[in-house]
Amino acid sequence: MKRKVLIIGLDCATPQIVFPQSDKLPVLSQLMREGISGPLRSADPPITIPAWMVMSTGQDAGRLGLYGFRHRQDYSYHKIWIATSYSIKRKTIWDYVAQAGGQSVLVGIPPSYPPKPVAGHLISCFITPDEDKEFTYPQELGEEIISKFGRYMFDVEFRTDKKDELLENIYRMTRKRFEVLNYLISTKPWDLFMFVEIGLDRIHHAFWKYMDKQHHLYTPGNPYEDAILNYYRELDSLVGELISHVDKDTVILVVSDHGAKRMKGAFCINEWLIEQGYLVLKEKSTEPTSFDKLEVDWSRTKAWGWGGYYARIFLNIAGREQQGIIPPEDYEKEREILLEKILKISGPQGETWQTRVIKPQEYFQELNGDYPDLMVYFDELYWRSAGTLGHGTMYLEENDTGPDDAVHDFEGIFILYDPQEKAGRSVKASILDIAPTVLDKLGLPIPADLKGKVIS
Repeated sequence: MKRKVLIIGLDCATPQIVFPQSDKLPVLSQLMREGISGPLRSADPPITIPAWMVMSTGQDAGRLGLYGFRHRQDYSYHKIWIATSYSIKRKTIWDYVAQAGGQSVLVGIPPSYPPKPVAGHLISCFITPDEDKEFTYPQELGEEIISKFGRYMFDVEFRTDKKDELLENIYRMTRKRFEVLNYLISTKPWDLFMFVEIGLDRIHHAFWKYMDKQHHLYTPGNPYEDAILNYYRELDSLVGELISHVDKDTVILVVSDHGAKRMKGAFCINEWLIEQGYLVLKEKSTEPTSFDKLEVDWSRTKAWGWGGYYARIFLNIAGREQQGIIPPEDYEKEREILLEKILKISGPQGETWQTRVIKPQEYFQELNGDYPDLMVYFDELYWRSAGTLGHGTMYLEENDTGPDDAVHDFEGIFILYDPQEKAGRSVKASILDIAPTVLDKLGLPIPADLKGKVIS
């Protein structure tokens, strides 16, 4: 390797906080002053899985065949599969490092459970069930970590009203992770060191309404007004300690997989599909109920949807779905009609939404895996999709699966510090640019099929 590269992954770090508040983040601001930084356009969809793997492979979600954490299985109405480390079929930057005879230390990069063999050391990510499962490669690394640092925390339960307890758990998890990172960075051999801290994502989702004066649930003078900024300051300090372990030639890259912004509410996609005559239930739900628990009349249903930070909509196609009713030759016509109707959806007060709808077959050059028929970003993601039914309204003030104040934003951040090319410039970049940039800094060839370009 030409030089070492340290990648600091801050899940959900958002430009609207990092850049305006840089005077309160001395470590990150110094890296910005001497490096290249700016907004980083996330993947489509801008979700943790697939975004970190889009970044790590230089391939988009269509080529990876990943469109979120969960996916439909075999065009089933209810069967799903969850993305794991074994869902990743494309080469990652650490695979290229291994090919060149180098070693990597990898911590918490989603999805990395179950742990797969790597040239180096790996600790799996927040989808790990618990530390009783094998969570490292090699396996003895897990024993080493537990013996030196005690229980390892992968994640916290963030959709809760117990805010003080949650804050305490986020700090405990993050501080423990950085203890482990400091140990690994100074004791294990590496050419590439990459980790992802999930705490920032969790604190955004749990505390955004306490900070953002424009949030519809904001209360002035609340006790958590500075909870998010204080956590950024904690991270800044921890990052400063970590980078004190690297030599003066190491390239440092700070990245996030997507950004965050206030959630305006949740739109009940299946309630709307019922109203529009696309989805027919055998019996109406009178209280909030998950879609899986309802009896659908598939013989009269043309489409249904999934909830999440974006909506996935599936058409009921004859010969594809078990009880499909749309003739295959009408697929494009029916999909286009539905798409046009979705674009006309407005907010609860009749306000115009800036909704974007993606046809995967047209958007992605290569399409693998179990993709939806339509991907919908309601009002530029300000409104998440609620898949549950029985709320008595199409517009929810809050998330339908537990407290959540923030949605994902299309722009995350990047800060590229190269001691040999001090710059102090601001540019825009794409999440697809990270893999070729890292390979370039390592002095490795950039495969022709990588979709991004070197940030310079």
